[in-house]
Amino acid sequence: MPEAWRPNVAIPAGSWLVGSDRHYPEERPARPVTLPAFKVASSPVTVGAFAAFVAATGHVTAAERAGGSSVFAMSDGPVDLSDPREWWRFAEAARWRDGAADHPVTHIAQADAQAFADWARARLPSEAEWEVAARGGLVDTDYAWGDALMPDGTLMANVWEGSFPWWHARDAAGTSAVGSYPANGYGLYDMIGNVWEWTTTGAALPPGGCCAPAAPADDLIIVKGGSFLCAAEYCQRYRPAARIAVAPDFTSAHIGFRLAADADNDIVNVISENGR
Repeated sequence: MPEAWRPNVAIPAGSWLVGSDRHYPEERPARPVTLPAFKVASSPVTVGAFAAFVAATGHVTAAERAGGSSVFAMSDGPVDLSDPREWWRFAEAARWRDGAADHPVTHIAQADAQAFADWARARLPSEAEWEVAARGGLVDTDYAWGDALMPDGTLMANVWEGSFPWWHARDAAGTSAVGSYPANGYGLYDMIGNVWEWTTTGAALPPGGCCAPAAPADDLIIVKGGSFLCAAEYCQRYRPAARIAVAPDFTSAHIGFRLAADADNDIVNVISENGR
């Protein structure tokens, strides 16, 4: 466990700049938001923590009921990058138990994330809360740590290195243990890369995009943060302002979640007690 890790991080009330005028159209315009004080968990919910929830409640996830979930399949060579079906497939029996205990839980629909939050006496963050937290107190920077993708040559998040989706410069592409990369200015881990994270905010964006299969345009939910599949040459969505929209019942190997709470409510420490 990183020495600075804390289950709750308090974000002060204030006015903040969210969005970006420099990147993808759906991020525009950069705009101010005013938020009351709130709290956010310093890491995404892990497989170990979700196992404790399932043991306590008997919860059955959407992916388990559907008989599987979407998984990434590396291609043998360059493919048409306009068609996410080239690197996504439905895998029978893919489910939340597939990851290591200290990795972010995945194959989680929004309702599964909400059920966990209810159990933990917390909630999911709004998109604005999530983005303000991800910026770590910085104003209008490209990344959660500043304007350089790799300051001093340091990889700051679990994102794709190589040529997507057929060559990965590091080990096999996938999730990493929570806290493997530096925290942002608020002490929050994995706000960028590793897994996309559910919010409670709906939006009529072009569905799916680079990072998920297409879905019907109705009733879409914003996910934030990018994942281990975001690549510099194709999907530069490992930034606080980046956003995609997916169906609330969509599950995949690269979407997880973290908890939030109002300022007067503590997030139950199930993450550190179970698999963190």
